[in-house]
Amino acid sequence: MAKETVEVLIEGGSATPGPPLGPALGPLDINLMQVVDEINSKTADFAGMKVPVKVIVDGKDFEIEIGTPPTTALIKEELGIEKGSHEPGLDIVNDLPIETALKIARMKFDSLLANDYKAGIKEVMGTCVSMGLSVDGKDPRQAQKDVDAGVYDDILAE
Repeated sequence: MAKETVEVLIEGGSATPGPPLGPALGPLDINLMQVVDEINSKTADFAGMKVPVKVIVDGKDFEIEIGTPPTTALIKEELGIEKGSHEPGLDIVNDLPIETALKIARMKFDSLLANDYKAGIKEVMGTCVSMGLSVDGKDPRQAQKDVDAGVYDDILAE
């Protein structure tokens, strides 16, 4: 029997045998509650956020791969906001400290296009532009230039 892969988006720590997981895995003849329990234990850190989950089924065996939530979800969680600005160029809704931007870059590093944390933090700052956030009290584009200029090298070296 060939391996079957099921990809779903599940709220962290809250998987259930109902949709979207149950209907997708039901015909594959595996213990659904074992899958649900393992997903919930692996995604508990992302409670309240949508997390991409891949379930790879090979006969009666299964393997679970957990992705990381989107950068916007991590930023909203860290700042405790529900949404970004409706007018990102004009309305700034919150400020992301540089240390938090680095924390998010570290969490997302495997799925970013960056080769190092300096480039990764700039990607996170780029997301702040479209969300209507400032970074360290500055426009995110200026903060990106400051990263290039070495202003935050002491924080990035940690």
